[in-house]
Amino acid sequence: MNLPKIVILFSGAGTNLLNIIEKLHLKECEVVGTITNRPEALGIKKAVSQGVEVEVLDHTLYESREAFDVKLLKTINSYKPDLVVLAGFMRILTPLVTDNIRAINVHPSLLPLFKGGNAIVKSYESEVQEGGISVHWVSSELDGGEVIAQKSLKKSPDETLESFTQKIRTLEHELLPVTIVEILKES
Repeated sequence: MNLPKIVILFSGAGTNLLNIIEKLHLKECEVVGTITNRPEALGIKKAVSQGVEVEVLDHTLYESREAFDVKLLKTINSYKPDLVVLAGFMRILTPLVTDNIRAINVHPSLLPLFKGGNAIVKSYESEVQEGGISVHWVSSELDGGEVIAQKSLKKSPDETLESFTQKIRTLEHELLPVTIVEILKES
């Protein structure tokens, strides 16, 4: 059986990465590779422990954002993926990449609110009584691609940043794999 192929990009702990691998790898799709821009990313061990290849492209070793993106695009394309999933990839991509891959991103806010970095903190500290996550198509506009799916939650009166963050992560772990499957079935 020929499963659709995905590549996952990540930068940190790899909780979404591991969640996708555990729920989908060799069931709904094949995670043919993962790419991180941080050599110390905790997600590296998680991917390797699941038998999934990891490539480290340390962005600090490239003379420009564009030079990094040239290498990133070449690496992504070497896998011939049906879909690229940004799961905590903390790097702004240039149109060189965004215009040449089919990719989705999970963002920890109800877009268009709180685009960019520190979205969980911004959402938590805001007067808005609802938080949530968005899965959206990657475009050249930061967190500006078409929203595919969203899931929301109400803030509790006694909410702490830690409890709010955990609720956001739980939503990501629920919605991202389901959305990936839906996209791959429509392909």
